[in-house]
Amino acid sequence: MSAADPHAKLHAEPFVEFRDVWLAYNDELLAQNHFAVESIDLTVRRGEFIAIVGPSGCGKSTFMKLATGLKRPSRGSIRIDGAPVTGPLKISGMAFQAPSLLPWRTTVDNVLLPLEIVEPHRSQFKARRPEYEARARALLQKVGLAGYEDKFPWQLSGGMQQRASICRALIHEPKMLLLDEPFGALDAFTREELWCILRDLWTEQRFNVILVTHDLRESVFLADTVYVMSKSPGRFVVRREIHLPRPRDLETTYSTAFTDIVHELRGHIGALRRPDAPALPQ
Repeated sequence: MSAADPHAKLHAEPFVEFRDVWLAYNDELLAQNHFAVESIDLTVRRGEFIAIVGPSGCGKSTFMKLATGLKRPSRGSIRIDGAPVTGPLKISGMAFQAPSLLPWRTTVDNVLLPLEIVEPHRSQFKARRPEYEARARALLQKVGLAGYEDKFPWQLSGGMQQRASICRALIHEPKMLLLDEPFGALDAFTREELWCILRDLWTEQRFNVILVTHDLRESVFLADTVYVMSKSPGRFVVRREIHLPRPRDLETTYSTAFTDIVHELRGHIGALRRPDAPALPQ
């Protein structure tokens, strides 16, 4: 394996560890043994890019809340970066389907927002503002928004807004990026452009990524490993490593190897949609 291959840089030690994690949303549901997700076991290597796919309502977004510390498990334990998760993580950045940029702030000021509210940056923000702003502008240029740094959100297309949203999630240099359907509302061409931007940022910076998506092509193009979740209560029923060579370009998506993996994953999810679907083997 060549030194230039991103896989060569993946360390053996785990970065994310879920151990028999179950979540019920309140005590009443817990007493009824009614769980949103159940029996989640997961080990993610440092620097790994994983994607989670599955039918609607299977618990993908619930899993994200657990991974960010916004929800505590009813049973089991979660460790990230070697420490137990006891509350919201400061080492993570998040982006969602809706960019949610503040309309009264320019693009660069939207990107700077996490540095204004998250310590240790918050207490240093005024003193280090020129440095932080230079970092934000460099990041915006990297994702193709040179010349739009001082525009307002209403002056940007949907794809541009989502690029700015990803910059905002990365501005504080997090160790982990969590993406919940970030490209779902975009047209196919813009979506593929953003796949390539995310690929390049990840290759350069080597943060962990957890991507939740309904787009199987997206998951296979971007991820090292794809996990399929069952219908509610959600649990991982398939783990599929993606051994396609990196760096991947869009031509890869037309190859037989790529489409075979997409069809395989689609078959798993199609089986899960059937009312009488049994649990699939790991």
